[in-house]
Amino acid sequence: MMKFTVTAFVFLICTAALLSTTEGKPRISMRCQCIQTRSNPPIPSGRILSLKVIPAGPQCKNDQIIATMKRGMECLNPSVDWVISLKEEINRRNVTKSN
Repeated sequence: MMKFTVTAFVFLICTAALLSTTEGKPRISMRCQCIQTRSNPPIPSGRILSLKVIPAGPQCKNDQIIATMKRGMECLNPSVDWVISLKEEINRRNVTKSN
């Protein structure tokens, strides 16, 4: 009976320790953030404050590009030419700022 009590106690301690290490970690959204994407008309690069690129992965099978502007955020179609050019321009702008 004593062995069972010690084993149960050790099991509870291990379980509590395992559960405490998983708390506080950010939850990963397991779905696409961009349900609809904008293809046209193009958004001028001067209106875009930042561009967030989320590569395809387990949470979403598509690449996602989210533009942040003064009036909100918009998902962009990553396969449209103007979005590809915009992404390159924003990357160049960020490299220039950091140097």
